[in-house]
Amino acid sequence: MTTDVYESLRREALSKIDGSGIDPAANVGAVRALLESTVDEYQSRAHLGAGRSLADPAETLDRLLESVTGRGPLTRLLERSDIEEIFIEGEHLTYIEAGGSLHASPMPTTEAENRQTIEQLLSSTDRRLDVSNPIVQARVLDGSARLSAVIPPVGDHLSATIRRYALRRETLDSLVELGSITEAASSFLKAAMHASASVIISGAPGSGKTSFLSALISATPPDRCVRACEEVRELHVPLVHGSYYEARAPSLDGTGEISLRDLVKVVLAMRPDLIVVGEVRGSEAFELTRAANAGCGMACTIHANSASDALDALVNAALMAGENVPERVVRKVFSSSIDFVVHLDRGVNTDGGIARETMEIRAMVPSLHDDFSTEALFVRERLGGPLKWTGGLPPAHLIEDMEAVLPSSVSLATVCRGGAMDW
Repeated sequence: MTTDVYESLRREALSKIDGSGIDPAANVGAVRALLESTVDEYQSRAHLGAGRSLADPAETLDRLLESVTGRGPLTRLLERSDIEEIFIEGEHLTYIEAGGSLHASPMPTTEAENRQTIEQLLSSTDRRLDVSNPIVQARVLDGSARLSAVIPPVGDHLSATIRRYALRRETLDSLVELGSITEAASSFLKAAMHASASVIISGAPGSGKTSFLSALISATPPDRCVRACEEVRELHVPLVHGSYYEARAPSLDGTGEISLRDLVKVVLAMRPDLIVVGEVRGSEAFELTRAANAGCGMACTIHANSASDALDALVNAALMAGENVPERVVRKVFSSSIDFVVHLDRGVNTDGGIARETMEIRAMVPSLHDDFSTEALFVRERLGGPLKWTGGLPPAHLIEDMEAVLPSSVSLATVCRGGAMDW
């Protein structure tokens, strides 16, 4: 069966269903009967020379039924718990398994069918995808996945990614088990979160930044107020004190938008102990400069190639707010308010799967210039290599704050050397 024949049958079936008033989700039996008649009619026409007959009418019927009443070729992929990410490029469908292997879907599909599936996923949200709004991000599948989609004229064709949230409730202990960090680095970061330190997490796309941020939130004492702001909700760590907030796209008339920057402004007035921004990409970074004056900690992720690049990226994002604040002032504020930068990376391990590892943990140290100065505390020289303590320690005031939350007989240096901690 050619793609053109299948697409023609699918459109004919959809037209009949629309005309009949049948609800595909509520009356699958009636839909199946209608599809059977559609396939039979096509076969009859084909036998009379009006087209090419179907090699497997039963398989075509099942595929049409899945497309009309389910989520088309995505149905079976979305039912699998071992798939981490699904990519749609026009009529092409690929996916990444949890181990990191990339596969092409064995199910044939068309761009129109994939577009229908995307619109069905968006139907349960307040987001839309059309010519006037050709870029969309939304939580779908009851909040268990994030959908990002682009259509013409912005893209050459439908381009979409569905990322599952299978790893969004990590803890620092589970990251140790996964090999992302060591026990010593885990204990160090636990002490940092107990001491209300501010931490920036950087890395490439897919390097595990959101999972690491989840782990830091999990390490925050339950009596601290955590206010987390995101463009699209990904964090799902249970909070005893605090809440999560999600930005809102404009309505059809262009009003009602609530930006990530708006959310950060609001939570600053809600007495937070820790402000979390899921991913910093724009002007919301400027509002984080106010966190220093608010006396609260902050944690966020940002795309960057290294820890030092992450700090520059944060400054550049803050300048996008257009508040006419000199760059040196923004750098000075961030240099005094950020305590640690954790940089992550990903690669392929010996088994062919994806390895997500902590490459370095750096501490901000005082600088004589209006710029950032950092000291490496934990470093992994290459992916797959060991994450080692360099012998360095954070500035004295941070040592004092972190040792205040440790048992009286334990120093921060002992923790960094890998001394056992009972949290």
